[in-house]
Amino acid sequence: MLFADVSGSTRLYETAGDAVAMEAIERCVGLLRRATEVAGGRVVKTIGDEVMALFPTPDLATGAAAEMQHAIDQLLPVANTKLGLRIGFHFGAVMQRDGDVFGDTVNVASRLVEQAVRGQIITSSETMAMLGPVFRAWTRRLYSIQVKGKASEVELCEVIWSQRADTTAISLHRLAAKAVALVLRLKYLDLERRLRRNPDSITIGREQTPHGMVVEDHNASRLHCTIERRQDRFVLIDHSSNGSFVTVEGDAEVMLRREEFTLRKHGWIAFGQPRASATAVIEFFCE
Repeated sequence: MLFADVSGSTRLYETAGDAVAMEAIERCVGLLRRATEVAGGRVVKTIGDEVMALFPTPDLATGAAAEMQHAIDQLLPVANTKLGLRIGFHFGAVMQRDGDVFGDTVNVASRLVEQAVRGQIITSSETMAMLGPVFRAWTRRLYSIQVKGKASEVELCEVIWSQRADTTAISLHRLAAKAVALVLRLKYLDLERRLRRNPDSITIGREQTPHGMVVEDHNASRLHCTIERRQDRFVLIDHSSNGSFVTVEGDAEVMLRREEFTLRKHGWIAFGQPRASATAVIEFFCE
């Protein structure tokens, strides 16, 4: 059971209008449908910008998920908005009735896609164990979560689909539950903060908080965003109305609005406007 959710659609509707946004989402859903069918799967249904699909085997689901990510990643921005994709899948028995599916497997897969961030494929360790050796070599263990109706926690695994140098290095070394980035260092003017522990978090905005950073920018919200450590990742969660603008060195700037983004390497965070015109910018280092 696989769920694929298009990320960035909310902002696209706000900035480009319903007609342009709907056309872009339909194009994405068409690509997801085609990847499903080519892999021998079946699209159960689409709900707005989310696709729900069934596959005969974990390997076929994994291959389709990677193809989906590649297809969406290659799309050009629409109205200056780059759409992304979050995928979660879990293998197990399902109940089928009137073309729809139900059961524990569906519930687990639904929780997995909620854990994924833009550009990520998440599965369970139970499903990972069923993969063939080729696909299994391109996975890494993350952390465990509690799923409603399950007595024990579900351990999450990530499927590494990108051929970019940084993710290829991760997959080749098969890092399992080891912290890739031990410390996140944040610099703003003369202030410097570090995140080390798991879990640990810091809130950024115009309002002073006990464990936060205050930025002097009228475009920033009072509680603009939070950065938290999730096992081997540092994730930025935007809470603002104007959005967070994140630039990873060497990559294009990404705007987030009520979305999540995994920080990596070295880059900058601006608040409510692009970094080029921002009055307050935080520099980050994943070390």
